[in-house]
This record gives sequence, C-alpha cells and structure tokens, in this order.
Amino acid sequence: MADFFNTPGGIAIIILAQVLAVVAFVMISLLFLVYGDRKIWAAVQMRRGPNVVGVYGLLQSVADALKYVVKEVVIPAGADRTVFMLAPLTSFVLAMIAWAVIPFNDGWVLSDINVAILYVFAVSSLEVYGVIMGGWASNSKYPFLGSLRSAAQMISYEVSIGLIIIGVIISTGSMNFGDIVRAQDGSFGFFSWYWLPHFPMVFLFFISALAETNRPPFDLPEAESELVAGYQVEYSATPFLLFMAGEYIAIFLMCALTSLLFFGGWLSPIPGLPDGVLWMVAKMAFFFFLFAMVKAITPRYRYDQLMRLGWKVFLPFSLVWVVFVAFAAKFDWFWGAFARWSVGG
Repeated sequence: MADFFNTPGGIAIIILAQVLAVVAFVMISLLFLVYGDRKIWAAVQMRRGPNVVGVYGLLQSVADALKYVVKEVVIPAGADRTVFMLAPLTSFVLAMIAWAVIPFNDGWVLSDINVAILYVFAVSSLEVYGVIMGGWASNSKYPFLGSLRSAAQMISYEVSIGLIIIGVIISTGSMNFGDIVRAQDGSFGFFSWYWLPHFPMVFLFFISALAETNRPPFDLPEAESELVAGYQVEYSATPFLLFMAGEYIAIFLMCALTSLLFFGGWLSPIPGLPDGVLWMVAKMAFFFFLFAMVKAITPRYRYDQLMRLGWKVFLPFSLVWVVFVAFAAKFDWFWGAFARWSVGG
C-alpha cells in the first residue's frame, strides 16, 4: 500500500484528499462565519439574531444555503447570459484557490512555494474581474456603477496592502508564509511577532483588508441607499450564493493573512505552550470577530472619503514605512527586530 502512494496515481489521490480537506474546512467555516456575523451584529443592536433553525439557530446558514440552491435562477432578458453566469463562479473559484498556499501548521499547506505571497496577491487581484463581469453583464446601470466602484476601490487598496507586505518580506527575506511565521518564533512569545516592530502597519493592513473585501464601512459597491445592491442587483438563487460565499471566503483569507504576517500564525503566544493548528484557527476567528464588530458599529464612508483615505493617507504612509524598514533592516536597527535573515535566507 505504501508503494502505491509513491506512484503518480497515489500521489494524485493524496493531493485530491488534501484539496478536499482544505475545501471542506473553508466551506464548513463559511457556515459558522455567516452565523457569527449575524449573531454579533444582533448582539450589538440588542436583539437575538438567528435562533430558530437548529440549536441556538446554528443551522440557519444551512437553511439559507438550501433556500438559495432550490430557488429558480432568473437571468434578465437583456443580460449577457454567458458572462452573467461566469461572474459569480469566477469570484468563488478565485477566492477558493488562494487557500492553496495558506499554511495552518508547520508543513500543513497544499503548495509550499517560495513565492506564496505573490500567488495570493495575484489571485486576489483577479477577483475584481468577477465583480466587473457581473456588473457589466447585468445590462443595468445600478450593477454597472457598483462594479466600477468596486474595481476602483479594490485596486486602490491593493497598492497599500502590497507595500505593507513588502515591509514584512524585507524583515524576513522570504515570500514563503512558513518562513515568515518561523521568523516570528522567538523566546518572547507574543512579543516576538511582527505586530510589534510593524505596529502601525497592522492597523493599515486591517483597514485596507476591509476595503479590499467591500466590508463596512467601505461597502460602497453594495450601497443600498444609492445603488440598491450594487453589482448583485440582478442576481438571485445560486449565483447570488456564490457571490456571497466568495466574499466571505475572501474575508476569511484576510484573517488568515493577518495571522500569518503579524501574529505568528500557528505559534503559541505564551512560551512553553505547544504550537499548533488550533492557535491558527483561533487567531483567524478573532480577526473575523473584529471584522464583524466593525460592520456593526461604524457608519459608511462617502466614496470621495474612501478614495482620499486610500491614495492620500495610506499610500504615502505605507511607502514611507517600506523605506524605513529597508534602512532598519540594512543597518540592523532596534536590535535586529526588522532583520531576521536567519530564517528567510
């Protein structure tokens, strides 16, 4: 049996099983993310939220998913049918394949490539095409305006996210997520992680992640007071479900990136406690809680405020920070906190 798994067929089965395991984790997590998002929002507004379907309403997300699946798919008469149906599928698939390089523990990763950050950045950049395709193919002004907003917003804040990540790459000397996490493995536990030397960038990265994933207060592409539901106006049933699932999967991916880049990934915050996948999942859940809280307590930005924040505040600040980190790493300032070459090579 062991010899079989060394053959091309056996290797293909192992890879397929690993892919299914990651997909199952993400999709099951998605059900609880939607439930948690609604429960947190309800708690802030002092109401119950989902509480009927299943114990404490835990099966509400399952019921909603089934409802979308069995509903009739309605395609507007003037829409481009092919592009209209490809758009939500594109958003969902691109959001899923980004997880191929995300490690959950030391060695627990589908593809341990040296340019993992470039891979995630390239895939996340392509996600905007699903939104643009959906808005254009709907043949309606509201979806088209929503898709244009989303394209401008996602491109604007991807620049800041890229510069922030460059600072982490300079500190580590590697674009591999495993190397980045191992570079944060120090004798001081929580205080050895990158959140401390890169402290200002943690906030910029989190806010940019909100804008990148169209979350409140930056949900301008879906502004119901102006654009009804933005690029999703004409979608219903399963295509709408795919759009929504892709959005939540992208949010969860940003939670994973925040954990890996600044908060030690699977590392234990307390020296002596064992590292492991539970720490990684707990950190991702915590950051999703912050995403949900921001949605519940912040008002929506105006579009001009959103663009001004991205181009006139975040972009210059992150660019200056890259220069500072480069000098700090080159000249070994702050006791080597910005230059951890021993891991990254």
